[in-house]
Amino acid sequence: MALPAPDPARGARRLLDWFAANARELPWRRTRDPYAILVSEVMLQQTRVDTVVPAFLRWMDRFPDIPSLAKAGQEEVLKAWEGLGYYSRALNLQRAARLILEHHGGQLPREDESLLALPGVGRYTAGAVQSLAFDLPREAIDGNVERVLCRLLDLETPAKDRRSQARFRKHIRGMMAENSPRSVSEALMELGALVCLPRNPRCNGCPFEGDCLARQRGTVLDRPVPGKRMPARAIQAVFGILTDGRRIFLQKRPPEGLMANLWEFPGGKLEEGESPRKALRRELFEELGIRSREEEKVGTLRHSYTRFIVTLHVFLVRVEDASGVPAPGKMTGRPSGWFTPLEARGLPMPAANAKIMSRWVEGLESDAEI
Repeated sequence: MALPAPDPARGARRLLDWFAANARELPWRRTRDPYAILVSEVMLQQTRVDTVVPAFLRWMDRFPDIPSLAKAGQEEVLKAWEGLGYYSRALNLQRAARLILEHHGGQLPREDESLLALPGVGRYTAGAVQSLAFDLPREAIDGNVERVLCRLLDLETPAKDRRSQARFRKHIRGMMAENSPRSVSEALMELGALVCLPRNPRCNGCPFEGDCLARQRGTVLDRPVPGKRMPARAIQAVFGILTDGRRIFLQKRPPEGLMANLWEFPGGKLEEGESPRKALRRELFEELGIRSREEEKVGTLRHSYTRFIVTLHVFLVRVEDASGVPAPGKMTGRPSGWFTPLEARGLPMPAANAKIMSRWVEGLESDAEI
């Protein structure tokens, strides 16, 4: 016998009762400021809540409103974003702030077309801002919500499939019909974060337990149906900590592309058949025009990105004459320089470089020898 489809209105009442008793205290839930909600949603993309909370508080203290962000220097914005990764999100936020000042009188728009025209704002982020900040009946379908609804409706298609997305939208609109869209969106996200977990769902504490079709059919751990996923690619790379005894050398990444405009140690990927030491010597000569012969390997670390995993081989390279690095004609168009450890800590860096700083450079005073 076919099981009846879950009723959105009844499920919404149970969900909102559960949320009222179990909601976490998160700083972006204390405000209805559309700008603050936009910042939190952009930060939460592919980043854990416990990482975002202190970063959000620091950001809002430094850039409390759209004008302060729009007028800030790019390097200051990147430094404030440090530790969150995917730095294009920070740059898009600043571009959006400038467009909002220019075209919307400094007020975050609420209409679909205007929101989606802002840099870095896709369908999910627009829906989240519209429902959470403006209480408009728009769906905010993130990974947590997809998992909840794939199980509740026992969908046999992957979550990103257009048929699944259409079912999600229909069910959420049904839940919002008699309730605050803001509350429904927050509650669905929270249920996925706290109860409807990927591997160990806490079904006994779920407000949807009696209606969940996957629970009744024993398919909870089979939902969502996985979509196609490319395996992460393994990459070997090398970085050199160049030091004259008191300072370290850093260079700025290009203004376009991955981790644009961030400061990093010189180095790069190993070529086929290369050892880390040989790769370091080649990279230092190609980038800076120097020949290294006395480098000392200080360690190895692994750093994961969405599509690849990098093994970083880190070397300490002592330079007698810092004035000759880089050699004349090298580093054209890329800012670079020598910095004390204290100065370097004030520069925005990719996460892997920040790890190198903390393990092998951090803690040294500006007048200490490295």
